[in-house]
Amino acid sequence: MPIVKGTIEKARRKARLFDWSRVDKTSEAEIARHAAADEAAAKRDAAAWARRVRKRVGLSQAAFAARLGVPVTSVRDWEKGKRAPRGAARAFMRVIDREPEAVLRALAAE
Repeated sequence: MPIVKGTIEKARRKARLFDWSRVDKTSEAEIARHAAADEAAAKRDAAAWARRVRKRVGLSQAAFAARLGVPVTSVRDWEKGKRAPRGAARAFMRVIDREPEAVLRALAAE
């Protein structure tokens, strides 16, 4: 749990900024609709990120999959937003995103 710095008075002042009557009137259906919209947006963002990382190193889906050691269908699913990269593939993609030249140099030695 993160440590929050502040005072009770600060928290009370911030709480006054919210329209609590509107929050109280929010139905379960509205909450579910907003949650679904948030999830859809997260999937689009993850798909765009996967596509951007691959394109940044200038590889086709097949070549990128081969470098990552995953099936090309996984890369396609990531880029379509059907699935998100997990585990080692996600970690490797984060490295590629941050240091693409270093990764390409390291993989060229193989």
